[in-house]
Amino acid sequence: MDTGDGRHHAGPGSPDADARGDDVARSASGLSDGGVASREGRSGRKRRRRGRRGAPVAAPVVGIAAPRDPRPEPVEDAYYAALDLGTNNCRLLVASPRERGFRVVDSFSRIIRLGEGVGTSGRLSEAAMDRAIVALRICQAKLESREVRRSRLIATEACRLAENGAAFIARVRSETGLSLEIVSREVEARLAVAGCASLVDPTSAGAVLFDIGGGSSELVWLDLENRPGEPRRRLSERVRSWQSLPIGVVTLSERHGGERVDHRVFEEMVAEVAELLAHFPEVEALDRLAAAGRIHMLGTSGTVTTLAGVHLRLPRYDRRQIDGVWMTSEEVDATVTQLRDMDFDARVAHPCIGRERADLVLAGCAILEAVRRRWPARRLRVADRGLREGILVELMSQDGVWRKRNRRGGEARSA
Repeated sequence: MDTGDGRHHAGPGSPDADARGDDVARSASGLSDGGVASREGRSGRKRRRRGRRGAPVAAPVVGIAAPRDPRPEPVEDAYYAALDLGTNNCRLLVASPRERGFRVVDSFSRIIRLGEGVGTSGRLSEAAMDRAIVALRICQAKLESREVRRSRLIATEACRLAENGAAFIARVRSETGLSLEIVSREVEARLAVAGCASLVDPTSAGAVLFDIGGGSSELVWLDLENRPGEPRRRLSERVRSWQSLPIGVVTLSERHGGERVDHRVFEEMVAEVAELLAHFPEVEALDRLAAAGRIHMLGTSGTVTTLAGVHLRLPRYDRRQIDGVWMTSEEVDATVTQLRDMDFDARVAHPCIGRERADLVLAGCAILEAVRRRWPARRLRVADRGLREGILVELMSQDGVWRKRNRRGGEARSA
């Protein structure tokens, strides 16, 4: 599929789908690689989190602690890379800094279903690991073909949960030369904020950002209210609470079935997610804000981008029409109903779904529906961006690439 800028990529129904090749605006969030600080932890009280498998992990947060890493001298036209090895997908972005963001120069995305069966067996299967290795070899070749200055390569829920996750990471390094790190759910939530920050509506009192993954789903409450007497806060300081649900489209569809989803099965999936949302930190405060109609949703995942593509009636997936689009609550309702009314073959045939997502999209809709029922919002903004973009923003901010460019241009913009 031609993106219009001379590059070619596959459509979403194929295993190599990735709609990239445009400039991405950086956020002014100031996020860095220090982890999420807990309000309860700062006051000496024990953080509320449950680490056992099957339980949500959550903590109220008030900011991001910036590390004191040395900052290398910025280099003109340097390339940065971000790789996200998830439960369902392997994704890579290579980009170079620009004055107001960065330019994607290469990308890769393939559905590999690394976490297939992990929920029942507790282990990554040999077939799934082999699929991931094939995809990672392609990523390694792309990285090798460019002089990448800095990179961060992360693995998420499937490798976190699997008994053989660490062994698989060692195998990846042995067979591909890539050094992946298994990141925490905290880091995953923070990177989602960094990647999507520029799409937050600052006129709202709050935003609920959610990232529906294959094996876990991250939710972040961004408190956007400006209170009298308080200094202006960066977006990184507006993260009030977050929660990581140990559930995603792969795990949910494996438990309930993804091909034949009737009303009863769909509502069972919604109920399972709703039970986990009851443990969101400060849930009653967010309930009140949502009831007052003062928040908007910001979604980053294949689920919401698919919803947007179906809603827009696109003949094929086009990131440029989807990233940043707003949907009303009524439009989301209508599109979810449309997807629920499709049988499996119809979902396979849809140009914005395809065979690779046809058995997962309704599980994603169930997760979204549970979030929307808990915190009704009149508007949902769709983001075709996320962890990789967050990694790139952090790496470039740490290197001061925008500060150097601003000094050279005689402008004083904050990075």
